[in-house]
Amino acid sequence: MEKNAENKLILLKKILVEMGKVLVAYSGGVDSSFLASVSSEVLGSNSLAVFAYSPLSPTGEREEAESLAHQIGFRLKIIETNEMEDPDFLANPPERCYYCKKELFHALRDIAQSENITWIADGTNTDDLSDYRPGRRACLEAGVRSPLLEAGLTKDEIRLLSKQRGLPTWDRPASPCLASRIPYGIQITREILEKIAAGERYLRGLGLRQLRLRHHGEIARLELDVKDFSIILQDRIRKEAISQLKSLGYRYITLDLGGYRTGSLNPVSR
Repeated sequence: MEKNAENKLILLKKILVEMGKVLVAYSGGVDSSFLASVSSEVLGSNSLAVFAYSPLSPTGEREEAESLAHQIGFRLKIIETNEMEDPDFLANPPERCYYCKKELFHALRDIAQSENITWIADGTNTDDLSDYRPGRRACLEAGVRSPLLEAGLTKDEIRLLSKQRGLPTWDRPASPCLASRIPYGIQITREILEKIAAGERYLRGLGLRQLRLRHHGEIARLELDVKDFSIILQDRIRKEAISQLKSLGYRYITLDLGGYRTGSLNPVSR
């Protein structure tokens, strides 16, 4: 896989050179961090990473993204987006991510125009095509390019190349927006987002790394790596977790025996 990944990295660099001036939609995750790093290396000042935050951002995400940009040394601009003002998004339909990405790319297009940047690029890779991604439609409508996808890079290859580049994000768990914890059809509110953020912040403080707190009204359904069940089920920690999550307003605290899995609330769940 290593040789194949290196060949794809060469192709990625050629694609970026051809693009000329690039604004990278940067989230601080594995894919966009890798893309921002390579883009900055290849294009220098003609590459700009833009991080967007809102009440949907998981706790600490903005600080981590800023720290990484400083560590790697790529240009960074931070903006605030307004998904919470869009009634179509707040209604939380299955195409929720489409409305979110539409808002994001509209904001990025304004920045690109003001900076005289030709292309907006996102971190979509080949593995993303096998998942339910309604935000992809917004990407295509806005003319956003996906250089990692164009170079044929998989998630595993991006992690491998990130590790070789010394990026601390190489093994970072996925961290989608907090709305992904809310089943479709349940109205998205700041109160619910704050409950989820507080609950996940507490759980991560226990040493749980890969997790989701899925919000089902009075029920908090915890998805954890199966190997971490032994942590949460220690009697003292279990009782403390119940108390903490109930203090946030949840009446029932459940552990999903299926363990952590991405997109478990999507129309075609795994």
